[in-house]
Amino acid sequence: MIVALIIACEVGFWVLLAAGLALRYLAKMPRLGAAVLLCEPLMELVLLVVTTLDLKNGAEPDWKHGLAALYIGYTVAYGHYTITWLDGHAAYRLAGGPKPAGPGYGRARAAHEWKLWVRTVIAAAVALTLLQVAIWYVGDAGDVSSLRGWQSGALRVVGIHALVAAAYTIWPSKAPAVPDDAGERPLAPTERRR
Repeated sequence: MIVALIIACEVGFWVLLAAGLALRYLAKMPRLGAAVLLCEPLMELVLLVVTTLDLKNGAEPDWKHGLAALYIGYTVAYGHYTITWLDGHAAYRLAGGPKPAGPGYGRARAAHEWKLWVRTVIAAAVALTLLQVAIWYVGDAGDVSSLRGWQSGALRVVGIHALVAAAYTIWPSKAPAVPDDAGERPLAPTERRR
């Protein structure tokens, strides 16, 4: 049941996101679109409550409970960022808004990667906290090795993401080379050179 709920929450996230953006930009109903987007956190709350009830009713803690904790952590840290990023792109594509700036190159890209790493740390902290609360809740009554394994996995993800951000710092990305004649177009036969 937990796995089905995690899948339903993920599908629901994208459905609500698409519906909210469609209402904002295609149907020209920005308030209703914003209200739909604000429903996103309710799904994670439902997942948290159902996972807690599952453990309370005597379910053996396993990988499903760990996955639910990581999913909630990811949503807390990256949910708003994802919605804002997609909202900017939807405004550009559907409503003629300004083109969203990319992460850039060089130091700007390295700074962007470190900001994303901070989000990963927040996601891991939320997941580790939820997993630890579950471990304390279950106590000696059940096998919590699976939950401890998810804690180790969350810490490994933080470490791997730190290596990625460090790589962008040590070996900064370079902007693509622009040809010297960029922006010039060949003259049509009817055009005269001055």
